[in-house]
Amino acid sequence: MPSQYQPQILGWISDLDKGGNYLTGADDRLLYANDNYCAFIRKTKSDQIFYVCLSGVISIGLMFIIPILIYLLTWIESASMLILPLVIIILFFITLYLMLPEFYQNLFTRRGSPIIFNRKTGKVYINESYFFNFKVLRNPLIFLHPNKKRIKEYDWAHLQGVVVHNFSRYSLNTTILMVCKPNTHKTIDHILLDPLRVGIGSYLVWGWVNNFMCANKLAGLNDGKYKWEQETQFKDNIIKGQGWPEWMVEAFNATSQAELAEIKQRHHVKQ
Repeated sequence: MPSQYQPQILGWISDLDKGGNYLTGADDRLLYANDNYCAFIRKTKSDQIFYVCLSGVISIGLMFIIPILIYLLTWIESASMLILPLVIIILFFITLYLMLPEFYQNLFTRRGSPIIFNRKTGKVYINESYFFNFKVLRNPLIFLHPNKKRIKEYDWAHLQGVVVHNFSRYSLNTTILMVCKPNTHKTIDHILLDPLRVGIGSYLVWGWVNNFMCANKLAGLNDGKYKWEQETQFKDNIIKGQGWPEWMVEAFNATSQAELAEIKQRHHVKQ
């Protein structure tokens, strides 16, 4: 049975239900939570180092190998002997095209690229590398701007969770938030929520976030790296100096739509 959210994302396993969830666990992804908002890390430092090294080695290797293979093609005299080398070169180009975004994404991600959920206003905030958008077909010119970022506010009501797999022998799963047009199942964007977990682990953060957003007590406010009274430390260590707009940092703690509207009006933010 295919996903109800279209176009369907590559590697789809299942759509996730919203609401209270007993399958829950913040694990080491939860940075901070208070009665208004919570913040989840999406890239651990160990993962970043590993994937920067892996994708970097592959990308650099292919940059040397592809020109050599192309040069060797000039020495092949028989047309029938060209087919296999050409196929290999095309596959190498595709691999390089996929590895470069992975390299940039991990290299330029700062402080784990937190995602913020405010349950009082129903808003979600991100500040992340451009390559988090999961596009397969990219304009090659964007590789000249690897540190391009998107800083956005989303409605929780328009975000739907899905689980996808990475096609590896280790069956690692990733939870993606599908951004849908209001009152439709048409996907217009994708947001990374919880990357690369084994089996059922990929459902735990989704469960915790849902419990938090519907004020279920299963989401403990002291489950994170920073305790609820350490908000100043959290913002100094994770948020400060990362390009978050001042109005958005204030909006993390907004307790109503009216307060959020007042913050935006004060900072001249277009509604």
